[in-house]
Amino acid sequence: MTSRMFRPTIAALLLALTAACAPKDDLNKPPPPLGRFLLGVHAVIDDNMEKSPISRTATEQEWKDALNKAMVDRFGRYDGDTYYDFAITVEGYALAPPGIPILLSPKSVLVIQVLVFYDAKQEMLNPVPKRFIVFEGTSPQTIIGSGLTRTKAEQMKVLSYNAVKDIEGWLLKHPEWFPATGEPVPEPKPPAGKTSAKTGDKGADAAAKPGAAASAKAVVPAATPALTK
Repeated sequence: MTSRMFRPTIAALLLALTAACAPKDDLNKPPPPLGRFLLGVHAVIDDNMEKSPISRTATEQEWKDALNKAMVDRFGRYDGDTYYDFAITVEGYALAPPGIPILLSPKSVLVIQVLVFYDAKQEMLNPVPKRFIVFEGTSPQTIIGSGLTRTKAEQMKVLSYNAVKDIEGWLLKHPEWFPATGEPVPEPKPPAGKTSAKTGDKGADAAAKPGAAASAKAVVPAATPALTK
């Protein structure tokens, strides 16, 4: 009898945690200024992505769909007249599975690298790929393991939302890439032998994959079609 009484309570608690810990949606607000920015190509590349041993399985196409939607949702709000292209390399991921003991507190994480191109000249603005290590966020939901409270699709949606929000925050730190007049000023190329990729605010520098920049540039076409909003 007692166990039956508690079942609705547990279900309600899990539902409340899911609702309370959804990503804070800021997409209904005006976007922060990015000069004459207009979203061009945003290619997602599976560069032999690695999956954590303790993880749900997600396909290359599923990550492409999740990240591309997050890119359009966030950057499609900008209506400038200067196209910028993105090449996003998925390096690895972990999607917390159900059935893991709560004491292990499995976390979901996504690791990506990003290159930004000035479309008019097909010029890389950051010659060294920028690495982001993205988590779902600390909350009661993720403390008990989001594999118990979120589906795989929900985990990927949250990680993609957080990843693209981090990308936007990074772009805002580079106003020289988005001038009101004139052309963008790219980062200087690193000296020979300096191939470390810049990480997000919470990570340490880590070596970039040797072929990441080349493979990313190869998928960005020379001509960018207008973005359909």
